[in-house]
Amino acid sequence: MYAEERQRAILKQARRNGRVDVATLAAAFEITSETVRRDLTALERSGVLRRVHGGAIPVERLGIDPGLDARDKAMCGEKDRIAAAALDQIPAEGAILLDAGTTVARLANLVPADRELTVVTHSLPNAFALANRPGITLMLAGGRLRGHTMAAVDSWALNALKDTYVDVAFIGTDGLSVERGLTTPDTAEAMVKRAAIASARRTVLLADHTKFGNDHFARFGDLRDVDTLITDSGVDPQAADEITRTGVKVVTV
Repeated sequence: MYAEERQRAILKQARRNGRVDVATLAAAFEITSETVRRDLTALERSGVLRRVHGGAIPVERLGIDPGLDARDKAMCGEKDRIAAAALDQIPAEGAILLDAGTTVARLANLVPADRELTVVTHSLPNAFALANRPGITLMLAGGRLRGHTMAAVDSWALNALKDTYVDVAFIGTDGLSVERGLTTPDTAEAMVKRAAIASARRTVLLADHTKFGNDHFARFGDLRDVDTLITDSGVDPQAADEITRTGVKVVTV
């Protein structure tokens, strides 16, 4: 078994059982304890596990909402590929919405400058990326700035979005599963994401494979709210098939 396959299996076991320990993993995979520790370190650097004495715990079990810098450093190659693939979903003209999140932020940096687009966002990083693009009419939804994600939340942002209608909303998520739908740790973020989905004719979800099977505190949508999911090739094929069966078009890159 390759290291990447083994790490996916370790993460799946950690999420199912709530934690994993080094000795049990070494025996199960017939590898050394040092190899297990390297796998756990790699998963911790990806932002999905937190090392503890003798093993590791999924970050969602610890109630951790990683900051913007930590999220931006995780799964960089996968996020870049997802953002590049999402370009095909941007219309030649019209209105789009860009949610907060590091994968969607990569898409903001790629939005073609020669298109006549109105772009709605509540994310400061997205706004900075698009502010000087010719052809782009930028609409920034304001509100209380959540420093953790540099996104506007609460009633001001919600009021702006409830009277907004866009062709496509590009949404990020901290977790997705067939059972629980789309989830995120913070209730204020969840409310804005829910309003963003409601404002769009089509919803495109951008989520790398570490988000699959990951359930967080605040639910903001069902898979039936999603038209297209763009993810990376590291996704478990069975998980992708389960989502496809709900009616979502799944694109892997």
